[in-house]
Amino acid sequence: MTVEHDEIRSDLTVDGMTCAACANRVQRRLTTLDDVSDAQVNIATGRASVTHTSNVGPEVLQTAIEELGYKVIEDGESDEAEDRRERDLRARFVVAAILTTPALLLSMIPPLQFSGWEWLVAALSTSVIYWAGLPFHRAAVMNIRHGSTTMDTLVSMGSTAAWLWSAVVLIVGLEDGHIYFETGSVIVALILLGKYFELRAKRRSGDAIRALAEVGARTARLEDGTEIPSDELAVGMRFIVRPGERIATDGVVVEGYSSIDASMVTGEPVPVEVGAGDEVIGATINANGSLIVEAKRVGADTTLAQIIRLVDEAQGTRAKVQRLVDRVSAVFVPLAIGTAVVTLLAWLATGNDADRAFTAAVAVLIIACPCALGLATPLGIMVGTGRGAQLGVIIKGGEVLEDTRAVDVVVLDKTGTVTEGRMELSDVVAPGGDGSLLLRLAASIEARSEHPIAAAISAASAEHLVVEAFENRPGFGVVGMVDGSEVRVGRPILFDDVPEDVAQAADSAERAGSTAVFVGRGPRAEAVLVVDDRIKDSSAEAVAALHAQGLSVTLLTGDNERTAATVGEAIGADTVIAEVLPQDKAAEIGRLQGMGCKVAMVGDGINDAPALVQADLGIAIGTGTDVAIEASDLTVVSGDLRAVADAIGLSRRTLATIKGNLFWAFAYNAAAIPLAAFGVLNPMIAAGAMGLSSLFVVSNSLRLRNFSSIR
Repeated sequence: MTVEHDEIRSDLTVDGMTCAACANRVQRRLTTLDDVSDAQVNIATGRASVTHTSNVGPEVLQTAIEELGYKVIEDGESDEAEDRRERDLRARFVVAAILTTPALLLSMIPPLQFSGWEWLVAALSTSVIYWAGLPFHRAAVMNIRHGSTTMDTLVSMGSTAAWLWSAVVLIVGLEDGHIYFETGSVIVALILLGKYFELRAKRRSGDAIRALAEVGARTARLEDGTEIPSDELAVGMRFIVRPGERIATDGVVVEGYSSIDASMVTGEPVPVEVGAGDEVIGATINANGSLIVEAKRVGADTTLAQIIRLVDEAQGTRAKVQRLVDRVSAVFVPLAIGTAVVTLLAWLATGNDADRAFTAAVAVLIIACPCALGLATPLGIMVGTGRGAQLGVIIKGGEVLEDTRAVDVVVLDKTGTVTEGRMELSDVVAPGGDGSLLLRLAASIEARSEHPIAAAISAASAEHLVVEAFENRPGFGVVGMVDGSEVRVGRPILFDDVPEDVAQAADSAERAGSTAVFVGRGPRAEAVLVVDDRIKDSSAEAVAALHAQGLSVTLLTGDNERTAATVGEAIGADTVIAEVLPQDKAAEIGRLQGMGCKVAMVGDGINDAPALVQADLGIAIGTGTDVAIEASDLTVVSGDLRAVADAIGLSRRTLATIKGNLFWAFAYNAAAIPLAAFGVLNPMIAAGAMGLSSLFVVSNSLRLRNFSSIR
């Protein structure tokens, strides 16, 4: 008998990883464990995300990681570990800089040299190479013991080789030899400086998420005046929010009226007016009036907690392009060591002295450090997703970035996406009939439906009658028995007979951009209910921004063709597809894909979920349903359609940044290694160039923090 176990996901924080090769080694080890189906290790975040069955406990994963020489720490210890590492790097660099400076001056400026100066330089450099550079040597020994190599191996080998060669020249007294003590010291000092700046930059790249995590209210004041920690709130509790205070958790306003500044969570700069019955998001700021709010979601279920979780997951994922980098990094260090050996032998074989041969080989080792290559992708994703979180845009993973680049058509759902999604009955046209009676009948039937149009019709009548034999016909309307009569409410196709005057009333409403709903007793339509859904003020501007990005925009709706065309013209859509049944939306996306289009679908409702999944890129409006959000690749927290253009623009900018990082990292190594092998670059210049390449990748990625919203 086979026992099936559900897969679960564990996230671990790994301390001690210093480069991409470290992350690759941890990842390879985890994927070799039984019952582990996937493992992703991100050097930028220091996180290992492992998918495994319940047969594998956390202690098994921890043991596997610690066997490699790394340490698994609690999430709360992560900041402390980074603080310790930052202080340690700073101290080692300061010592290295203080001791390397006189060693370098004595070695490079002959007038400063005195009898026995070489021994002083040796003493100074020994402290730098073997104390300041101890982390590199420790990591190299650990890696060799496990049969692998990393960037630390190159640094350790290069600085140690420089010291050993110099020691032999000094002690044996080789006449043609040159000492390179200061070279080893400079290598260690420059790389420590680069590591320090790199760590500082990586910590800055996570500032956006840390800022989100810290904006929540610390306390909540209950109705009776009692003040409690916000994490003690439970669903159903009511609390008071005074002007200027943050809302303690997600809830519904039960009393009061105010405007809410939700910019920190949604990226929407315009305050939102709220009153009784309106939902509010935890951590947003109450601008003026006093509110009483009933808690609806607490703890990990709040909007803010889910945003932080989604962004954290996204920062731990890998773009497709990173897979190539991982394969290259796995063989790069051994290849670099082999190149250094070949360089040494080639110089010696061509009759050059050992001094020049050794110098070229050490330069190859130093210049080949693939630090920039390892940082190029994860750091770009980390900064880009962090900036997205500040703008109210949640990018669910690295692969989404590449999907975004290929998109050429954006399909917009109408209701709740392009429009406000709050339908209101504006008129009842009943040629020759009793409009108030027909409205009352229609409202009674529609009260059983959950459709936004149904809610508008239902709310328009204060009196509802008893309904029997209710039947919902998706895409057509609803039918039910009221006071012994069959009442139909919906599209004209629901009726066998639509009088000309009723059809003309519907035509006039649709020409004005309204939605016409037919109502009648039995198979004959007797009246038209005119329902309006106002177009969002931002929709036309959003479509213009999408056009500026080179995208074609299609409006997709279940509304009639005339209303859909009016809305499409108002927002500037290129194409309008109307009268599409909910179950056929995904098929329409598939049809566009069959024409060779790369499609992004933007929606907010449950009926949009299949289309969001079918699309090459699914974008959910965060004011919509949880189902739609889960089915999407990108989530716009606010209901502002302009944020969709922000999301696509940021995704494209992030991918372009990553590709720029990778290009310069590859180009740097491809150009510099031959120069080092041919003796053009000496080890000190090579160390400086290696550090600069990493700083370029870091600074280029951090430019994403300046991405501007169109809102």
